[in-house]
Amino acid sequence: MSRVSNSVSRRSFVAGLGAGSCAGMISGHWPMPAAHPQGVQSSAADFWTGEYRARKGDVSLYMFRKRVGEPKAGQPPLPVIFLVHGSSISSRSSFDLTVPGRGEYSVMNTFARYGFDVWTMDHENYGRSSRTGGNSDIASGVEDLKAGVEVVVRETGRQKIHFSGDSSGGLRAGAYAMIRPERVDKLILLAFTYKGEGSPTLAQRAQQLEYYRTHNRRLRDREMIRSIFTRDKTGTADPAVGDALADQELQFGDQVPTGTYLDMTAHLPLVDPKKVLCPVLLMRGEFDGIATVDDLYDFFKQLPNGNRQFVILPGTAHAISSGLNRQLAWHVMRAFLDMPEPVRS
Repeated sequence: MSRVSNSVSRRSFVAGLGAGSCAGMISGHWPMPAAHPQGVQSSAADFWTGEYRARKGDVSLYMFRKRVGEPKAGQPPLPVIFLVHGSSISSRSSFDLTVPGRGEYSVMNTFARYGFDVWTMDHENYGRSSRTGGNSDIASGVEDLKAGVEVVVRETGRQKIHFSGDSSGGLRAGAYAMIRPERVDKLILLAFTYKGEGSPTLAQRAQQLEYYRTHNRRLRDREMIRSIFTRDKTGTADPAVGDALADQELQFGDQVPTGTYLDMTAHLPLVDPKKVLCPVLLMRGEFDGIATVDDLYDFFKQLPNGNRQFVILPGTAHAISSGLNRQLAWHVMRAFLDMPEPVRS
């Protein structure tokens, strides 16, 4: 039998059992026992959390969910946002980070308080998901999302959900949106890159292109994690964030897959804007070296949906969600997701 968070009463759990639970057992998507997050910084929010497993063939993918209040049978579903992590850091370190004494850094806490049912997932070879011999490229990440999203649909009842992807997570989410438009409500692309032309970050990575072609793992140590917050512009992030992130993330080892780096240095573009049919928010930090304004505007102007926004955040570099001005990003994201549907004649 599936198990859920201790915050769910036995009565509500038994009442919720039915075809959905049986379908989960048949498909191999197994909810896991959940644990409440450490260091929640608001007594006003009663967070409920759950852990799940999606199956991609023999690969087990870890999923984590957070919302205010437990889900109950008969209640209308909350709007869902699925957060897609990038190349170097797994899901909960990326989106549910605690930095003691430095204020709120958890995107999941923030959007749960806004009224969303917030989900994230470790891609293959990251965090708590299965380790394989693959390099976890963008195509692999899209297959991960195919499996994970169906768990979300089954558990929430939502047929379409919002997505937000950071860096190569945006490439994963954008590529998924091209082939599963029926599952994507709105799409947020943070620190995204399109063709990569003129990108100083990608030019530097390209110096290691042969290594990425011949190796499926690269070093990801404490200094590398710290550099995420300093490589573009010092002073745009609190140094304590890099250390807290390294403390949380290095429990999963000092190596991560090379697939997304190989794709971003040798195989761009990977997302065709003409095939992304949903509303899109494209957000860039003022100092982000992963893509130029011209590169992103080229992508933006080709998007077919008139409901689209391109926002440049001041005083922000690549780490949009964990920089000093992260509240600006959260404000823009929330406004985009909460915007009423346009009236069409």
